[in-house]
Amino acid sequence: MYDAAGVRQAAGQQARILNQIVDEMFQEHPEFNQDRLKELLGHTPFQVIVGSILGILMCCLIGPEGLLLQS
Repeated sequence: MYDAAGVRQAAGQQARILNQIVDEMFQEHPEFNQDRLKELLGHTPFQVIVGSILGILMCCLIGPEGLLLQS
């Protein structure tokens, strides 16, 4: 989870820098019409933590011997 969040955050930072470079280099060439790169990729650290907590809770409730399956 940490690695995935870190990689996506780094990719977002790179996209932000590349968009800035393209904006600065092609200001005098308006015919250059490329879509901007997405700068917000993946989940925030808060979303990763909440997702892991929800996953653990769901496993405990629904797993093979979970609370919801006990008779």
